[in-house]
Amino acid sequence: MPILSASLGLTRYRVVEAIPDSLWAEAHKRLKDNAFRDIDATTDERAWGWCNIDNMLDMDWADSPPEKGHFLCFSLRLDTRRIPPAVFKKHCMIALASELEQAKAEGKAFISKDRRREIREMVMLRLRARSLPVPAVFDAVWNMQTGRVLFCSTNAKAKTLFEDHFNLSFGLNLEPLTPFFLAMDMLGEAATQRLETLEPTNFV
Repeated sequence: MPILSASLGLTRYRVVEAIPDSLWAEAHKRLKDNAFRDIDATTDERAWGWCNIDNMLDMDWADSPPEKGHFLCFSLRLDTRRIPPAVFKKHCMIALASELEQAKAEGKAFISKDRRREIREMVMLRLRARSLPVPAVFDAVWNMQTGRVLFCSTNAKAKTLFEDHFNLSFGLNLEPLTPFFLAMDMLGEAATQRLETLEPTNFV
């Protein structure tokens, strides 16, 4: 989801560790080292990595740099091949029927469990080779002055993927800024016990 959309869902993060000053000089290279790699010519089910926030096809940041003022802007691109279950089932039935016919011609009455599994895997690979991956792009904006990160998704799987790939790329851990952590960040560690014992109030 583009960061410049009229309305969007955001997840706010803070970087847990102290950010070394040298990281900003290395940020461009780290993004390129962990950039998205296309899987159109493969049978891979999924691929993900960073891309230019201005152009999801630009994995070298040739169109524009990731630095926008005091923000580091980039996108997480995720390509996924989805084979509809009904399509997979149909082609498995066709392949198994053909295999059984061949087995009967050789005097066999059934197909072994291992062979059935092998056929299912072959069918899936064949269907993936014929299927184009569907791209999804999630923008991210990292404030280089405050260390806060905005991620344009509230989806649990997308957030987990972003957090893991961020850690892999920059060696830093992200902590979601939920209301609890925001309050603790504002009031300090001394307020942790009081915050943990708070109970919701029903105003109805």
